[in-house]
Order: sequence, then C-alpha cells, then structure tokens
Amino acid sequence: MMTTTTPVTLELTGASGRKYTFHVYDLGTTFKPVGGVYAMTRAIPNATGGSNHSILYVGQTGDLSERFDNHHKEDCFTRRGANRHCAMVEQNEQARLAIEQDLIAAYNPPCNG
Repeated sequence: MMTTTTPVTLELTGASGRKYTFHVYDLGTTFKPVGGVYAMTRAIPNATGGSNHSILYVGQTGDLSERFDNHHKEDCFTRRGANRHCAMVEQNEQARLAIEQDLIAAYNPPCNG
C-alpha cells in the first residue's frame, strides 16, 4: 500500500508583490547541500487546521545543510519561539539575494535587525 502526503508549504509575498513558495520543516531538520532562501518562523495552529507563521528571520545560503549549525541569530530565534524552518531551493546567488531583500522589505523580521 502506498501513502502519499502533500508537503506543507507557506507562500510569502515580497514587497515587490512577487510570491514565493517555501516548504515548511520542523527545527532540527537536516537539509541537502543546496543553495536556498530560508525563513525562521514561529508557527501557531489556527482554527482551519493549518498554522499562522510569524516571520522571525529571512536569510539565504549557498548550502542549506550547513547554514543552521551555530547560526549567528540563533539566540534571537530561541527567544522568540522559533519552531519551523521554511526553505526554498534557489541555486543562483544573485536571485537568492534579491529574494532575501524582497522578503525582508515586506516582513521586517525582528531578528534581521
């Protein structure tokens, strides 16, 4: 018997109006060594069975598998109750930087300051 599940995703909208789809993972998830943009969030269950996410930090990296080891903003995430990593794969560094800035401009995450 085969069981299929739909991965949990989160759509974030940048200041530009562009929409970005992120996959949502629990803290401690091990990632493959690929480039990507990520958001650290605090997810709170809502009445519809989903979650509402507070965006705590947005960043980008050339290697998602290493980025969260001793992250320089980990204290900020912990204090604010981070419980999810949201990530989208993007290999192009210029594109990652543009997406990161677009999302920071839209959400003004407290740990990016």
